[in-house]
Amino acid sequence: MKLNCQTYLLLAFLVFGTWFSNAQNNQLRAYTLKDGLPQSQVNAIVQDDLGYLWIGTQGGGIARFDGISFKIWNEKNGLGSNYIQTLQFQKDALFIGTRQGLSVRTKNTFNNYTTPRVYHIETTTNATYLATRKGIYTYTSVDGTKPLDCNAIINNTQINDILFDGTSFWIASQRGLWKTNLLENTGTFIKILDGDFKSLVKYKEKVVAASFTDGVYLFEGGKENFQIISEVKQINTINLIHSEELWINTTNAGIKRINLTDNLAEKSITKQNGLSVDNIREVYKDRQNNIWIGSSGGGLFKSEKNNFRHYTKNNGLTANRIYAVHHLENTLWLSTSKSGLMTIDSTGIHQEKATSDYLNVKVRTLTNDKEGRIWAGTENKGIYIYQKKIRDTIVYDSTLVDEITYEKRQIEDIYTATITTENGLPSNWIRAIKIYGSQIWVATYAEGIFRFQYDHESKKIYNLKTFDSEQGIKDLAIRDLARDETGRVWYSTSKGHLGYIKDNKVTHLEPKDVIGSEVTIGTIRFHNYDMYLGTFGKGIWYSTLSKDLEFKQLQGEKDLYSDNIYQLIFDDNGMLWAGSERGVDQISLDKKNEIIDVTHYGENDGFLGIETCHNATTKDSEGNLWFGTIYGLTKYAPSTSEQQLSKPKLHFENIEVAYKSLDSIDLRDWTNSKKRLQLSADKNNMAFQFRSVDLDNPEAIVYRYKFDEDNWSPWTKENKITFGGLDYGDHTFLAQSRNKDWLESDPIDFKFHIIQPFYKKTWVRNVFWTILGLIAIAIVFLYIKRVKSKNRAIRERLQLENHLLSLEQKALRLQMNPHFIFNVLNGIKGMSRNDITKMDTTINTFAVLLRETLTNSRKDTITLAQEIKTLKNYVEVERLMASKDFAYEIELDSELDPEEVLIPPMLIQPFVENAIRHGIMPLQRPGELKVHFATDNHFLYATITDNGIGIHQSQENKPKTDHQSMALQVTKERIESLAGRNTLKIEEISKKDATLAGTKISFKIPLETEF
Repeated sequence: MKLNCQTYLLLAFLVFGTWFSNAQNNQLRAYTLKDGLPQSQVNAIVQDDLGYLWIGTQGGGIARFDGISFKIWNEKNGLGSNYIQTLQFQKDALFIGTRQGLSVRTKNTFNNYTTPRVYHIETTTNATYLATRKGIYTYTSVDGTKPLDCNAIINNTQINDILFDGTSFWIASQRGLWKTNLLENTGTFIKILDGDFKSLVKYKEKVVAASFTDGVYLFEGGKENFQIISEVKQINTINLIHSEELWINTTNAGIKRINLTDNLAEKSITKQNGLSVDNIREVYKDRQNNIWIGSSGGGLFKSEKNNFRHYTKNNGLTANRIYAVHHLENTLWLSTSKSGLMTIDSTGIHQEKATSDYLNVKVRTLTNDKEGRIWAGTENKGIYIYQKKIRDTIVYDSTLVDEITYEKRQIEDIYTATITTENGLPSNWIRAIKIYGSQIWVATYAEGIFRFQYDHESKKIYNLKTFDSEQGIKDLAIRDLARDETGRVWYSTSKGHLGYIKDNKVTHLEPKDVIGSEVTIGTIRFHNYDMYLGTFGKGIWYSTLSKDLEFKQLQGEKDLYSDNIYQLIFDDNGMLWAGSERGVDQISLDKKNEIIDVTHYGENDGFLGIETCHNATTKDSEGNLWFGTIYGLTKYAPSTSEQQLSKPKLHFENIEVAYKSLDSIDLRDWTNSKKRLQLSADKNNMAFQFRSVDLDNPEAIVYRYKFDEDNWSPWTKENKITFGGLDYGDHTFLAQSRNKDWLESDPIDFKFHIIQPFYKKTWVRNVFWTILGLIAIAIVFLYIKRVKSKNRAIRERLQLENHLLSLEQKALRLQMNPHFIFNVLNGIKGMSRNDITKMDTTINTFAVLLRETLTNSRKDTITLAQEIKTLKNYVEVERLMASKDFAYEIELDSELDPEEVLIPPMLIQPFVENAIRHGIMPLQRPGELKVHFATDNHFLYATITDNGIGIHQSQENKPKTDHQSMALQVTKERIESLAGRNTLKIEEISKKDATLAGTKISFKIPLETEF
């Protein structure tokens, strides 16, 4: 029979609709080797009481998953074998069935027992049984593992599963399904069915058994009569999920599901709807109702428990990045980074081919008019209008001669129009389009806002009105348009400006009057006469639509997960949804616009797109929310019943005492108990590491802690706290966690006591310090008495020595004077007979010298300038008194002013006198005297050079009682007392021919200045 056109369309709809429905009804997230899974073949999954998920792999050992990363244990860590078949927890011990037998992990220690390959572990009240490749084994902590003697067939066949239903044991073996009242050779073993039976589960009072080749059997009330509920072949295992769903895991067809309440099949999970392989080894439901699927070759899958459906290139979109979405009647319209428009309806995803030729640029906004036409605002191509109507028509078949036949066909009527600058549009760069009645409002990228009406027959615009800087809009980079309940059309801009247009008048608000700074306001939404603004970096702001607008930031008990708000939309329940770069937040507000609750949806919650696109959101007629993201389109279908929330569970992962882990105790037994750990005095450094495992939202867990009577710390992601130098006595450490729903865990505490040593007890310390104090007082008293006596004697001696030294210095200063004065006076007397003029000069110079000597002798220090002046007068007197003249020179090599440099008086004169009297006077040649001063940062250097007869000759000529030698000796001691020993150097100068050239005296003293 010939199928007409309608029949073909119906078949196509059924086929595509079925695929589309399957593609969208399942949310699977894969964890593979790149995520840290040690091996892609997962045979076993189990969850411990702390919340960790444990995965047994085929060749990669076991892995512990905390929602973020995998921690791996294998043969290098002590595991018996890397090939894992089954996992089971008994209290805090992990039982691991491997290729080499049984491994039991307690804390981080593995105890390995050799048996045939273990496929299943069954625990009853009295014993633990192992289903192995050759019979059944038992395990006890005392005896380890040993084979169990059942009967000859079971002892020598592969046992795949064991189930105790409360009264009887069911045995799934490679050689049939068995039942017995006792797992011993005295038991009654009944073979129920032949075949290779793989897996057993208990459903209420029923037992379900799966055969590899013959399907699934249901046994009522533990009886031997059965019902075949599925003929699925090649079954690996079966699992009971959600109390009534039987998941059948196959080697070649993914997962088949049967609802055991009515034995009706539910939708399968295969490669066509999310799995990467169809060979499924295990399925497990955790305490947060997540379904985990272990595959052979595809790794681990997580079936998300959420109300989100995600659309990407993989299931029909032309591209993943969504620019605009809009719902009209029963169709969702959207634009992507590819050209054209797309629609989603009950028949699937469609590319509107008629739009592709024109819309080869980005469509930034979508809306519709009252006639159902779609308006698309583009980048640099203006506005595109599109409508497709399908109508029925009668087509007559004139090829038949004897009869007239006809059939009904559907014809598409397509309407398109473009509005650009060529036909009156002020700008081709369209940011937003809003249609209110017959008025079209358009926001542009940089040309402001314009309003017009449109004639669809003539395809012309009329009544065009432009609103730009001339009308009062100070920032023309418009980001959004929206109309409030009073008829005002509001706009927001990239620099944080806000305003509205009413009756052709612009009312403009500066950023300082809105949110206080030039931050982009990307979204405007109205709800119940309140305005909400989404900003790029400053969260959400709101204001009541009153005469005096007052904008406040949306705040409350909980914070938003991001302040970059790209999307805002209200659902049918009045909940505000905010899209950001981190997903979406569902925000519950009270009547005062204060945040009551924030529920975040990110990748782990099924919102796979993560980063949302600007204003690409809409709500359909059924109340579903649609969010455009950079990784696809996400649909949220509100749930009819609220999810049951559970608070997190917190535990101590590790406690360190003096930088070493506390492995000697079971931390769980000491948590929240009356036990108090006793620590010695040197164990006063403690570190506490705690953890809440959340397989859904691990990144949202935060912690706080409390020590003794201190206040709770602020909430933080840090989960390890260290304390050093703790005081002696009782201490209590408390910790608490909080999840993404702001549910707080029960606090956990750990008590300990740092023992105070005997010698540090208060009364012992008091006695010790008292005795020590008395001894110290006695010692100090005796010491002070002795020191005072000694100091008194030293002080008296020093006073006497100082007095004698003072007298000696003054005597020395004056000792030179009588001798010198006598010689000068004799010289003047002789001059009176021969040279009156020279006598007058001598008397005048001598008088100045005497006055300076008397003045300087009363001072401890004089300036270098005064010393040089005195030396010049002295040398002049000596020249006048000498029988033959000699030349002299006094030089200063210093950056310092000689008036600022200080020097002891009469320090240079004895050397100069000695050079003249004993070096130059005995000469037969003209005499020369040179005095040189120099300074650096620390010392004053002095050099006296003459060309006299030399040191040795002058010593022989001096009488032993020469006062000048005594003066030189005292001066030498003065210099050494100032600058140290061996500071004074006296040496003879030789010429190149080794003949004597004179004497050089040099020394240095510490530099002293007046500043």
